[in-house]
Amino acid sequence: MRSYWLALGILAVWRVTHLLNAEDGPWDALVRLRRRVGEGFWGSILDCFYCLSVWIAAPFAYWLGESWKEKFLLWPALSAGAILVERLTAMRDKEPPPAAY
Repeated sequence: MRSYWLALGILAVWRVTHLLNAEDGPWDALVRLRRRVGEGFWGSILDCFYCLSVWIAAPFAYWLGESWKEKFLLWPALSAGAILVERLTAMRDKEPPPAAY
């Protein structure tokens, strides 16, 4: 596997996971989807970025991996990469702590 496919896979998993987990979507379609699934199994997956990234990474790993061993190892790697991107992007949204006097 080439490194750019790994980078593209990580970014794609992050994008789809972030879209389903945190964005409203066009015409609030994703908000309505999250409300419709409720608080059961699917609702809990959509509410947790970490959980959702595992399931979003699975088909990407299947498509990108060349052997079963690579697909199996790529699955958690893509999820972990998406989680790292999420943490990095969430850090810029945090406000700095108040200055101590």
